[in-house]
Amino acid sequence: MKRIFVAGAGLVARPLVKYLLDQPEFLVEVADVEPGRAEKIVGGHPRGMAVKIDIQDEALLAAKIAGADLTISMLPFTFHPMLGRICVAHGKPMVTASYVSPAMKALDEDARRKGVILLNELGLDPGIDHMEAMRVIHGIKAEGGRVVSFISYCGGLPALEANTNPFGYKFSWSPKGVLLAGKNSARFLEDGKIVLIPSEKLFESFKIFPVPGLGDFEAYPNRDSVPYAEAYGIPETKTMLRGTLRYPGWCLTMKKIRDLGLLDQTERDFSGMTYAGFLKELAHAAPGEDLKGALARALNLEPGSAVIGNMTWLGLLGEEPIRAGKSTALDVLAGLMIEKLQYAEGERDMIILQHMFLAARPDGAKEKITSTLIDYGVPYGDSSMSRTVGLPAAIGARFILEGKIRLTGVRTPIDPEIYGPILDELKNHGVEFKEERTTL
Repeated sequence: MKRIFVAGAGLVARPLVKYLLDQPEFLVEVADVEPGRAEKIVGGHPRGMAVKIDIQDEALLAAKIAGADLTISMLPFTFHPMLGRICVAHGKPMVTASYVSPAMKALDEDARRKGVILLNELGLDPGIDHMEAMRVIHGIKAEGGRVVSFISYCGGLPALEANTNPFGYKFSWSPKGVLLAGKNSARFLEDGKIVLIPSEKLFESFKIFPVPGLGDFEAYPNRDSVPYAEAYGIPETKTMLRGTLRYPGWCLTMKKIRDLGLLDQTERDFSGMTYAGFLKELAHAAPGEDLKGALARALNLEPGSAVIGNMTWLGLLGEEPIRAGKSTALDVLAGLMIEKLQYAEGERDMIILQHMFLAARPDGAKEKITSTLIDYGVPYGDSSMSRTVGLPAAIGARFILEGKIRLTGVRTPIDPEIYGPILDELKNHGVEFKEERTTL
């Protein structure tokens, strides 16, 4: 039997572990700083084990990795290079669902020399998005065509019936990660020109994006899209844009939250301070000035604006004490959001991922290709986010151990040997794109 070591038992780990335990040839050891979380995921399965682990204990990690045939890291991305280094040292493959960092990329030569693969970006975004993009791009090239435009949007959102709060958002994963993404700048290629969006302008740079059957969404650019023209093998494309989808109203609210300073990561002491007191400070409220009026003045809003209403609903204008000593504004905001923006029991989340290609065919005609994934969580079961992040990583790990993926080095799922069998297996679990083609 093959032994798999899973580091981390967070929000998206359950479908991954369940898939692996459903394979009769695998033993699965799940490690977490909170052993109760690992035990809950393993669920007493005879081929599963749950252990407590301190991620700072490199000696223990090395022993676990050395004793396994493959490691899957579901830890925060900052820990991946350390685990990758240990995996390479012991000649063991590794899978993650996170972006390849420079520190991870630096392990490529050693991994190739050792003959092992460190397969990253094997989640939803990044992950499934890469795989479907490459499937279509390679198909266009096989027909002698060229990609002249690629636009992709992805959003993890409440299903329509679960969209019940004024933010139009609920958390199926860490709120801190969502908020930190709001501090990124963005860069993309549009009609042959590089467009740079500074971080403070990110939430101003959205457009309304209709999804048939679901309504209108706000779409804004995500990080740096430009390198993907090279990564996807389409340097000839004139447009390359990857972005994020949210329900209408999110962008203006988040822009004003950012403008106010609530995404600041400077540590300070909040002891004895209320939420209202903190916001008065951020808005530079005059003595005796009404907080809503101060916010309206500071943010150039009407006192009755939806944005201030959203802040009020969240609790930011309340007189309750901030439940933190030394912390940051971003962590204070994240703490409120994780309380108020939760899924109710039985509610479904929803994944929307849409790729739009414009291809130039050999006969001179243009073809628009749209590939769309809409997936829902299971009521009282796994969220769509956990399934679409966890399943690709689990399937990739399985195929490495079964010898279906033989590549080495630091990789992402852009090779047919990787994305082909994984996409096929995802279809067996209901994760499938619908494609539409139109000749222009």
